Amino acid sequence: MKPKRIILIRHGESEGNIDKGVYARKPDYALLLTELGHRQAQGTGSRLREVVGNGSLRFYVSPHFRTRQTFREIATAFNESQFCHGEEPRLREQEWGHLRDRESCDTVDQARDAYGTFYYRIPDGESAADVYDRVSDFFGTLFRDFEKESFPENAVMVTHGMTIRLFLMRWFHWTVEEFEQLSNPHNCEFLVLEQRADGRYDLASEPRRRETKHGWRLET
Repeated sequence: MKPKRIILIRHGESEGNIDKGVYARKPDYALLLTELGHRQAQGTGSRLREVVGNGSLRFYVSPHFRTRQTFREIATAFNESQFCHGEEPRLREQEWGHLRDRESCDTVDQARDAYGTFYYRIPDGESAADVYDRVSDFFGTLFRDFEKESFPENAVMVTHGMTIRLFLMRWFHWTVEEFEQLSNPHNCEFLVLEQRADGRYDLASEPRRRETKHGWRLET
């Protein structure tokens, strides 16, 4: 039984979103939500409840601290009997390598923009193409879960901006050029895929896009 909806949620505002200097002191996976990020996640829980009502949910949560915190805040909007959840490492953010100061982060940003977001591999980290591959691998697990008779009505991914873009690219078979025109959702924004009568899914939420000078370059 396929779920009625597949919902992709970006984490709330994190320390890294407001201060790139934190990447020199703290690993990316350990970054925490800001006070605003906690409030955003609480608000997203309320909005998600409006979408799914009393429907059941299965949460797949990136293991990064900020996504786990986001999930915990969202979960307060639901009865514990209404949802189940599990950690899913393949939904983590694109790997940025190791600790980097602000200047090194800016250098990576510039190089990635010049080379192309999908193909550029961050030193000691990943390219977007690498993330695409692990998201594709995750689809195998997702589809096996969908075949279970007891699968909930809503499948919810609590993850990261880049991962959401690549999930959509893989799901809808978008080209690299189409991917390059997408922008990250805002913090705690969510996108909804609604099941049609024929079992396919429509993207009910319009992803953010940006116009680019060269037609393929993407903001970092």
